[in-house]
Amino acid sequence: MVTLYYFKRKFLSNKIIYFWEKESQTHKSVEAFLRNNGSLPIKRYSYSDIKKMANFFRDKLGEGGFGGVYKGKLQDGCLVAVKLLKESRSNGDEFINEVASISRTSHVNIVTLIGFCFEGSKKALIYEFMPNGSLEKFIYKENRSKADCHLEWETIYKIALGIAHGLEYLHRGCNTRILHFDIKPYNILLDENFCPKISDFGLAKICPKEVSIISMLDARGTIGYVALELTCRNIGKVSHKSDVYSYGMMVSEMVRGRKNIDTEVDRTSELFFPHWIYKRLELDEELGLHGLMNEEHHESARKMIIVSLWCIQIDPSNRPPMNRVLDMLKGSLDSLQIPPKPFVSSPT
Repeated sequence: MVTLYYFKRKFLSNKIIYFWEKESQTHKSVEAFLRNNGSLPIKRYSYSDIKKMANFFRDKLGEGGFGGVYKGKLQDGCLVAVKLLKESRSNGDEFINEVASISRTSHVNIVTLIGFCFEGSKKALIYEFMPNGSLEKFIYKENRSKADCHLEWETIYKIALGIAHGLEYLHRGCNTRILHFDIKPYNILLDENFCPKISDFGLAKICPKEVSIISMLDARGTIGYVALELTCRNIGKVSHKSDVYSYGMMVSEMVRGRKNIDTEVDRTSELFFPHWIYKRLELDEELGLHGLMNEEHHESARKMIIVSLWCIQIDPSNRPPMNRVLDMLKGSLDSLQIPPKPFVSSPT
């Protein structure tokens, strides 16, 4: 009993020491970043300001991989979204990534970061408020509530186009290339007019050319659509083409209105949607999609499918850059070629 008590106390003592050392290192890392970037065009708030702003966290909007998001209001009455960051093992990397990358941006399809809080272990980010929430609740049938409308095909197409514009800006329009690495419907926010804005830059990397594969492997478990080069070294280098892959997988789900991998279907040939829809295109068959009311709908759906299949090619070098994706979406359907089959076989 005495021996067990001794080891228990020793274990707890070491755990507390580790926690404080970790918090101290996190604090030093973040404060060093803030000192080196003293001219950030965003405001720093105290934690007491954050609590008042978010009405003591009574109105929760959602829960992301890095923390809860709450509805708030600035002193001037402007609505905001307050994201409280969870404690993590990353020494504040997600906070630094978000502030460093998003504060460099200014684009209609990138969410605006208004301010932040860093006070001890308390870390928060303040964004512009998006009244229609995230894209996932509109495109997945199982997530739609009675209050959420079914998006018309014109709106789906415009959202896909807006996201492509946002990614093209991150990859080519900034002073330094920003790779998002977490493009998925949950991280696409919609304003009152359903204009899409890319959010959640916790995994983002600022890099002029490419990013180390090793640095991404630790985070791959939280990525929505994982490009193969993030896990297989022999596929190709990790680059902006990894975002292109994620975009293609997301557009595929936007077209279908369900997850790409569907375990509820009766036939295994329909289990993986991109594989199934590719066969339809190859045989020039009816797409079998709901809500296609006219020829314009059919054309935009077909363009989005072809573009998505190009984006999810196994070899990153075969995927188009985002400026080419925009050209394909805006161009005529007749000018698009059906890409090679994106997968040798359906994934298990």
